[in-house]
Parts: sequence; structure tokens; C-alpha cells
Amino acid sequence: MQHTNLSLVASLVSDDSRGAMMTVLLDGRFHTATELALAANITPQTASFHLTKMVEAHLVAVEKQGRHRYYGIVDSDVANVLESLLAIAPPKEIHSFNQATEDHALRFARTCYDHLAGHVGVQLMESLLQNQFIFETENGFSITDKGERFFSDFQVNLEELRKKRRSFSHKCLDWSERRPHLAGALGHALLERFYQLHWIERLPRSRALNITPLGKTGFRETFSMDVLAEKNKN
Repeated sequence: MQHTNLSLVASLVSDDSRGAMMTVLLDGRFHTATELALAANITPQTASFHLTKMVEAHLVAVEKQGRHRYYGIVDSDVANVLESLLAIAPPKEIHSFNQATEDHALRFARTCYDHLAGHVGVQLMESLLQNQFIFETENGFSITDKGERFFSDFQVNLEELRKKRRSFSHKCLDWSERRPHLAGALGHALLERFYQLHWIERLPRSRALNITPLGKTGFRETFSMDVLAEKNKN
């Protein structure tokens, strides 16, 4: 039997300040302690203390550039666990218009570490299934022959993705939709392709994503998704 310190990890992510910082880090980017302190409404010194604890527990990685330190989630496995915890956690009360606007944006489209999540992420996965580009397996998804041709035409290099030392494609439970979206190397490659095509843009100081006019057309023509109509319904 493998012995792991589960209580240590649970105690780290259960703290409100650490939980707030980890949620910010789900955008897949690296942040300074000052940025994370602002998001968690604590002092930079307190944020540094918490971050040291999370680095020691191998939940957070740190990169040094000169005198500066930048923090990010260690890997996709940690991100998937955090997203799953958010799916079963009770929602926070919303007390302002700004909070309501941010909540709406996150629920519509956001990054979950390095792949697409939210309403658009779930709709994308369902479109891939309906178009028979992928099919469900016990552990996640596999690609059909039709999907092999589609991803090649969409300039996603499946051969390179399969060489990566990570899950190729798996389900990640979406906290806002309560349904899975596509994660793994394939989910990451699709998000990167959407950035390249300028279908999706990052929003400043948020992991919410904006669908551009090019994206509205691209998702409709390629995946039969009317994403902005869906946004207005939420």
C-alpha cells in the first residue's frame, strides 16, 4: 500500500487564501507573489509564506528570473484535481455587479490550466463526439479514423501529441457545467490552435476567455457551435 500525506495536501488547499491563489493559477500562467496576494486579499509576505508551503508540497512550481520569482501549478494532474474540487464545492456568494460579471465570464469560457473549459469547453467536447471525431473509452477518449483526418486538416499534429509524457486525452470535470470537458495533450493542442487562429483571446487579470468575431465564425463553421448565442442565453 502506498503511503501519502493526503491530510497535508487537503489542509493546504482548504485554506481560503491558498485556495484563492490556486484558483488564479488555474489560468496556466505564472504569477508573482504580489499578483497572487492581490487576488487573495492578503499581504505579499503572507502570500509568500503560503506559496512556500505549496512549493514544498509539490503543488506549485517556482521559476526564478533575476530577482523575481514566478509561481505556477506544477502540472495538469494537480490542475485536474483542483477543477474537480471546485465542481463539488458550494459556490461563493456574489455581492457586486463586478463579481457577477466575472462569474458569468468564467462560466462561459475559461482556461483550466492548459485547456478550454466552461460552457464553450463542454460544448466543444460534445461537438467532437457528435461529429464522431472522438469516442469515449473507459479512461477518456480515443480518436476515430474520421477524427484523424479532421485533426490533420485542422493542423493538430497527433503524432507529436502521442509522444508527450502526459495523458493524451481524458475527461476533466467542469466545475460550472457539472459535466466533463476535454483535457490532456489533445485539449491543450486545441486551445493553442484557437489562440493561433485568433478565435480566442485571454482577458487581463482573469482566466476567462473572449471569443472573437473570427472565433464566432470558426466555431460555427468547423464545430457547428453558435457560441455567442449560447453566451447570451446564460
